[in-house]
Amino acid sequence: MHAATAATESTSVVQESHARTRERVARAILENGPSTAAALGDQLGLTPAAVRRHLDALLSDGVIESREQRVYGQRGRGRPAKVFVLTDAGRDEFEQAYDDLAVRALRFLAETGGEELVTEFARRRVAELERRYRPIIQAAHPGGRTSALAAALSDDGYAASAAESPVTEGEQLCQHHCPVAHVAEQFPQLCEAETEAFARLLNTHVQRIATIAHGDGVCTTHVPRPVEVAQRDTDDS
Repeated sequence: MHAATAATESTSVVQESHARTRERVARAILENGPSTAAALGDQLGLTPAAVRRHLDALLSDGVIESREQRVYGQRGRGRPAKVFVLTDAGRDEFEQAYDDLAVRALRFLAETGGEELVTEFARRRVAELERRYRPIIQAAHPGGRTSALAAALSDDGYAASAAESPVTEGEQLCQHHCPVAHVAEQFPQLCEAETEAFARLLNTHVQRIATIAHGDGVCTTHVPRPVEVAQRDTDDS
């Protein structure tokens, strides 16, 4: 009887350990964006076999999905590596807890350091995104930079798209998912910092005309047509 109880407790401990490690893997993907199995193993100190076991379990549960890694520029030999990203269902598991913590943390910053400190936090939050996206945008043709930004955002889980604006000259950058929408509802500095980053990346003044945080279905940013593209279109006509 005692042996059976001990065996049951041992199994429970192992299962708990696996569950915690699985959560660490999913959290690493949430925080770092699309990740290869090798990168996750290096970051978390897991063997390739352990990483694969936990990734397979997360795939089976619908928490993550695999995609081919997007390659910009010259592609080497062989197939692109697979990257793993959170599904919408996977994000939902984390977002509520993150939202509550983030709101409390930003409220503390506002109360102790003022709104300027919240603004600085928001700008630092998008700085890494801006650093990663800049070479992608710069490598794109002037007329394709908004589409390149949309593709990069989609790789990070924003489900973004770019299309001609139906009402004004230029394009609309649409983000159909926002991982910080509930937080941005109380702290619009997050949206403002992101818009500023888009303007710098696209080297033009952009205007946010709708946000999920304000109750709209999609975050929509108007991007004027680049001068060189507009000039070419005029010359062609």
